[in-house]
Amino acid sequence: MRELFQLLKKGNKSAFIAACVNTIIAILKGVAFFITGNVAMFAETLHSLGDAANQLFVFIGSALSKKSPTGRFPNGFGRLVNLVLLGAVLIVGIMSYETVKEGIHHILHPVESEGILINLSVLSIAVLLEMYVLYKAMKEVLHETGTEAKGLAVFYKSFGALKRAKPATKLVFMEDMVATSGGLLAIIAILLARFTPFDTAEGFASAIIGLMMFFVVGRVFLDNAAGALGEADHDMQLKIGQMVMNDPDVRDIQELMVIKEGEDFHVELEVELDPSITLAQADDIKDRLRTAILNERGVTNVIIEFDEDDKVPQWQTADLE
Repeated sequence: MRELFQLLKKGNKSAFIAACVNTIIAILKGVAFFITGNVAMFAETLHSLGDAANQLFVFIGSALSKKSPTGRFPNGFGRLVNLVLLGAVLIVGIMSYETVKEGIHHILHPVESEGILINLSVLSIAVLLEMYVLYKAMKEVLHETGTEAKGLAVFYKSFGALKRAKPATKLVFMEDMVATSGGLLAIIAILLARFTPFDTAEGFASAIIGLMMFFVVGRVFLDNAAGALGEADHDMQLKIGQMVMNDPDVRDIQELMVIKEGEDFHVELEVELDPSITLAQADDIKDRLRTAILNERGVTNVIIEFDEDDKVPQWQTADLE
């Protein structure tokens, strides 16, 4: 039990904050839906429930993935976060289906809802809270990718760095981006249904919110399916390759693999050295290279092998791009 608590401290903070905030939001929206019967609020309630459950799983999965290797699992548990996320998207998928179904039903059989002030107040509070979580996720993206940004630059730079963020942070970012835009859409739909003849606006809003959720499901599934299989990271591979080639004792790189396992990188490297160097010199070179590679953000495991220089260039960065 003590080990579990130690691991939970290492869990993704953005996911934990998002899970707590979305639980509060789901309760507020659920109460508003039961009072008013508003279908857009129903969609938003399911959306927040799905997000809260999803992000809780993400937090637990990201924490357990930090568990040290064991005799039974010598390669560690890095890919566990990918497997947890694959399971988590099933929850969002079910919620998405129910949201779209309810929206279509309301479009075909529109029913006037009550309590516009309650709905708008709850949704406004929810949007503000979602924006706070989204901003925290943006900051986490920038922190994880080593990107410097202040003020408004946080918003647009986080989108550019999102691809290189950890899987858990990426999920929180996308879910809360959809949640924020979905909340704004629900507010617009309620106002349209109330003050214009467009009485099916809430149904359309519900269906659109559900489709946005499906987009998150598809994106997260594809990203984490690749991560569970062990996806090569070409950007990190190129960066490490250039760093290794800049070492004065390295003649060439025969093989370099950088595999992303969950939130971490596993590096396998085979380099060519001058055959005349001593074993002690080779050992110093290995220690130097391993230390430099482990200093790269996210790298947790490095395997280095040596071969004699065959005078035939092997390392070509163009093959990685």
